[in-house]
Amino acid sequence: MLKKLLSSSLDSNSSVVLATDLDGTLLASPLPARRHLRELFSGNIPHAKLIFVSGRGLESILPLLNDPMVPRPDYIIADVGATVVHGDTLLPVFPLQQSISDVWPGTQQVLDALEPFGYLERQSVPQERRCSFFVREGLIDDGLRAVVEALGCELLFSAHKYLDILPKGTGKGATLRKLCAQLEFAPEQIVTAGDTLNDLSMFKEGFSSIVVGGSEPALIHAVRDCKEVYLSSGEGCAGIIEGLAHYEFLKSEKPSLIHKAGKSDLVMVYHRLPFDEMANGKRHKPKSPNGIIPTLLNFFTTGIKGSWVAWSLQASRTPANFEVQVDVDVTKYPHLQAARIPLLAKDVDLFYKKFSKEAFWPIIFSFPDKVEFKQDHWEHYLEINEIFAKQTALEAAKGALVWIHDYNLWMVPAFLRMLRPDLKIAFFHHTTFPPATIFNIIPWRREIIGSLLQCDYIGFHIPRYVENFVDVVQSFAPTTILSQTPCAPRFMTYGCALGVDRVTNSIRVGGKEVHLGAHPVGIDCAQIDLLLKKLAVRHKIESIRNEFVGKRAILSLERLDYVKGSLEKLLAFETLLENHPEFIGNLVLLNFVTPAAPGMEVYEALRVDVDTMVGRINGRFSTLDWTPVRYFYRSLAYEDVIAYYGVADVAWITPLRDGLNLVAKEYVATQGNLGGKGVLVLSEFAGAAVELHGALLTNPYDAKSMEETLYLALTLGEDDRAYRMSRMNAIVRSNDVHTWGEGFMDAVMHKSK
Repeated sequence: MLKKLLSSSLDSNSSVVLATDLDGTLLASPLPARRHLRELFSGNIPHAKLIFVSGRGLESILPLLNDPMVPRPDYIIADVGATVVHGDTLLPVFPLQQSISDVWPGTQQVLDALEPFGYLERQSVPQERRCSFFVREGLIDDGLRAVVEALGCELLFSAHKYLDILPKGTGKGATLRKLCAQLEFAPEQIVTAGDTLNDLSMFKEGFSSIVVGGSEPALIHAVRDCKEVYLSSGEGCAGIIEGLAHYEFLKSEKPSLIHKAGKSDLVMVYHRLPFDEMANGKRHKPKSPNGIIPTLLNFFTTGIKGSWVAWSLQASRTPANFEVQVDVDVTKYPHLQAARIPLLAKDVDLFYKKFSKEAFWPIIFSFPDKVEFKQDHWEHYLEINEIFAKQTALEAAKGALVWIHDYNLWMVPAFLRMLRPDLKIAFFHHTTFPPATIFNIIPWRREIIGSLLQCDYIGFHIPRYVENFVDVVQSFAPTTILSQTPCAPRFMTYGCALGVDRVTNSIRVGGKEVHLGAHPVGIDCAQIDLLLKKLAVRHKIESIRNEFVGKRAILSLERLDYVKGSLEKLLAFETLLENHPEFIGNLVLLNFVTPAAPGMEVYEALRVDVDTMVGRINGRFSTLDWTPVRYFYRSLAYEDVIAYYGVADVAWITPLRDGLNLVAKEYVATQGNLGGKGVLVLSEFAGAAVELHGALLTNPYDAKSMEETLYLALTLGEDDRAYRMSRMNAIVRSNDVHTWGEGFMDAVMHKSK
């Protein structure tokens, strides 16, 4: 799926088998050279084969297979020659692997035999069919050699401190020779590459060889008289490419096509345009009131040159007379253009409405029983992500900052890093990030994490999601945690289900540092305050109050989605009326459910269940002049939403999972503006629960907790209600959407320099 991006001048009659060391050789390279080598071994050299030859265990090599800057090998020789597998399936290469296993006495037998040598310190690295130790050179004596010989093993000492006990006849060079013989590769086709004395055994097999620039002096000294060894000046992949040109497997050692840089210093990559396109060609502001798009647009009011990459629904992917770049708003953002990607309606339906919502959404929100994985849908997802990455690469100036948004663009960093290694890439998750035990269900988890690790900075709503991501990465590759900070007092720690004590700020994976941060999205409090000044909104608030005079109002406002816990909420309300008949006749649940987007069939069954349960509750408890549940299945104008926030005695927001929940914050800001004393009942599993000190937290999976917390909210004293709302209002207003955007950008610029 990673398509060819370069076209080198190649000899069509030649083929090569490149057997290369990893650390210090393939992985110690400038990114453009690594990109070039990947493309050469992705079909640009006819019949070429690539073999990784490494001292690493296979488990430590696996993360590299999903690094977009590392070429995919045809075969892997790991464990200093003790492991041989196919690069695509990772299955053993038989009969070679069996012959190595047959002469290995077994790990426990080796350890038992070496127990008397107490100075051997075993290495804690993944390994198979070998035992590795740290030891000082002078301690290796004839007694140790004799024991190893009696075991029928080889002793390999390297770098003055590493000792490997290997199966007899095993090593990088010996296993490579046997593999090439089994596969019937002609000796003149084979080129080896390395940088330390550990690789000397490959060079002694008589193949054409490359010692890359910056290699260990002892290796250079050892091969100085070997005619079949070429000493490259370039380091890593650059040295390999130089050597392949020397041996005439390439006519040119340089890529003939470099991706051209654009003019934008800041590029937003978002699935939606910053305006709504109409069929008649006109544009309107987005209907969504959440404030994120206006906040992102604010970064382009300072004169910075920018692009906003998003899809544009068209009748063709290549529409006639289609303008890719269009102005967003010449007056407000004179230096910002929208880079529109023409997609078909069926592209969006499959990529966004089906695959993202049916494969990723259930995993993100920890509902694996609802997931549906389809390989062809994944291929289409990759295709769309690659299109986004290519357009982004065309827009970005040299060294520009690219800010990518959300899980439907998870693979953009992989494609983009290969196209433009010069860019600074930031990513923000607008959803939860699930625990490793859930995320790792995804069949393509390695590809996704490999892509995200191409970012310089990754942001999440709350510390728990950061730590979940770190756990996933630790299950993906050896990971070093570089820094952590305490979560308190900004976030709750031990007081709710999503609390953590410390949050990780940076990690190192495969030699690359990735910075992380918790940045809860805020709301536009100024917009709410402005609406509350409008006479029409004030009249609406009074009208609703008059309608429910003498009654208490509970407000539930959510999308139709199984993650929102609609059924659990209705069941708890029914139980409350059963156990507390004093509320019958004077308590109303205003239940607003926003319909799912058209074409989202996955939610249809849920709607039927909600309708049924509402009917049952109203049928049981209604009187001639009172209906307990006022159910509305429709979207509300934002001004009407604000009016209901102003009236509600309780906001009952109890999703089973939620990345953050802006409804809770909007309710608080509205009540705070009006001097209200409403109560916020919030699920422990909504991200906002770790922010909003003062909310009454409840467990939506616990029917008793749901009922009792709602009862507490309805009976809480006035002073307590006022204190809680005042505290939450201060939090919401101090951390609004503008603070979120500026905080994220400051963290990106500061931490990823």
